Amino acid sequence: MMLANVLTFVLIVLTGAASSVPAVENVIHVDVEGLRSSKGQVMCALYSSAEGFPKNGDKALAHTSSPVSNGNGVCDFRGILPGRYAIAVYHDENSNGRLDTNFVGMPREGVGASNNAKGHFGPPKFDDAAFGFTGGRVELKIAVTYL
Repeated sequence: MMLANVLTFVLIVLTGAASSVPAVENVIHVDVEGLRSSKGQVMCALYSSAEGFPKNGDKALAHTSSPVSNGNGVCDFRGILPGRYAIAVYHDENSNGRLDTNFVGMPREGVGASNNAKGHFGPPKFDDAAFGFTGGRVELKIAVTYL
């Protein structure tokens, strides 16, 4: 009987200890680097497929933005399920909420993508920017380029 009481006590202690440990949140953390000014904001979009990447933000799974400080910005995507994703970013220097382009559609503001993927005669492909996310926390760096 005494052994049963001890085992019950140990089980209660272990269960209580385990429940007091916070669960690890799934976060994709992005450091956006190489911004040419501290004006405006950084806009980030997370895509789970090639559909719409990187131009159509309506097709993105999630969006976030960040102020610019010392040529850098930070975007955090929280509560993301494990999967395959790609991220597109741009430096919204004039804070108008959209990527400004010239008359032929070339970006007038800085752009970037996960894996620092670059396009050839156009935007980067989803497969070049895609990365696997297994959960927990992953830290990425994306360098913005200006054309």
